[in-house]
Amino acid sequence: MTTMAKPLLLLVGTGSKDYRRYLLDAISPYYRLHLLSPHEPTWEAPYLFGWTATPDLTDEAAMAATAKGLDGVDGVLCWDEAYVLPVARLTAALGLPGGGPDAVAACRDKHGTRTLLAAAGVPQPRSTLVADVDEALAAAAEIGYPVVLKPRALAASLGVVRVDDPAALAAQWAFAHDTTVPGAPSYDVSVLVEQYADGPEISVDAVVHHGTVTPLVLARKQLGYPPYFEEVGHLVDGADPLLADERVRRVLQDTHTALGFADGVTHTELRLTPSGPMVIEVNARLGGDLIPYLGMLATGVDPGLAAAAVAGGVEPEVATDRARVAGVRYFYADADDTVIETVQFSECDLPDEVDRLVTLAAPGAVVSPPPKGATFGRVALATAVAASTERCLAALDAAGKALRIAGQPLAGRPLTGRPLTGRPR
Repeated sequence: MTTMAKPLLLLVGTGSKDYRRYLLDAISPYYRLHLLSPHEPTWEAPYLFGWTATPDLTDEAAMAATAKGLDGVDGVLCWDEAYVLPVARLTAALGLPGGGPDAVAACRDKHGTRTLLAAAGVPQPRSTLVADVDEALAAAAEIGYPVVLKPRALAASLGVVRVDDPAALAAQWAFAHDTTVPGAPSYDVSVLVEQYADGPEISVDAVVHHGTVTPLVLARKQLGYPPYFEEVGHLVDGADPLLADERVRRVLQDTHTALGFADGVTHTELRLTPSGPMVIEVNARLGGDLIPYLGMLATGVDPGLAAAAVAGGVEPEVATDRARVAGVRYFYADADDTVIETVQFSECDLPDEVDRLVTLAAPGAVVSPPPKGATFGRVALATAVAASTERCLAALDAAGKALRIAGQPLAGRPLTGRPLTGRPR
């Protein structure tokens, strides 16, 4: 295949090198990628066919003008939560395959998701949209404690907290109501009070082609820092029986049908309750936290290539060629407002199953563990791939023991006089 024969995909944003480079590694040999970005490419440059400076990645008119000036765009890719909705509108305006603006908007709006799933009878927690703490207390009393407070328009468990009684709800209201990130939609009524769905939590990255959902990666979440829902790790077993579980597959298909999601990739989170799987939320993009990368290690199926194929209207290849266990673990400083001096792994005598060791916090960075530093407080990560769950977890444990984090509090007083462990709690 010659370079010019490759399909041309418009790529809207790339995300962090540490979290998203593997996608460009996978896609660029088979597709020409034209990047829209506010900043000149750095690490992305070797993977690109071209790029256009785009100061505002929510400006659909500017992005459409760029696309129409290129020589035949075959599809549009975006895996950044902040931009999936404007990209869905852009894709529709260009007449290219996509999830559809209404479906993507419903995924961005957690209340919109709940409304459509309830109408279709898809199993999910009871949910009430509330405007203030008094409405939240009334909703929680009706639903029954424990309940979960959840922002209407965020992802990555930001602002999500379990509360077990009225006093805890009142104390945590501001955490759920006020947490936000740049680019998040704004609503007059912005918090959901939801039934706590008891049971293990999983996520499923799936590809959707002409409305048919095919699961690609099933990850079992490892949560920490209760009562918050910080995702401190993920584990993907290429032979996980849930991949073929009929109830999980039916809930996934019914969910996407209810949302009207046509073509693209999604990241759906579910709780495995005693009464069966319940939908927690749906994101109209590939999963973050290196979950698609773990799936590739565990099964041989490349979610990045699947996303690229379906963006161009082509049915993706999803045949597995292995069944391994892959995992990621995230590490944090021990105290709020820690000024990082060094973060480093000692790589001596680490097991062969350790795959990647990545430091995320540079010297001088000020970091906090959850809840203050939820997601963005991570200072390092490790991935591993092994023949069994036990060996994979042992490798991640070994990586954690090899990690040393040195730092001081923002005020300048030494924390403990020793390196911080940085292990997830």
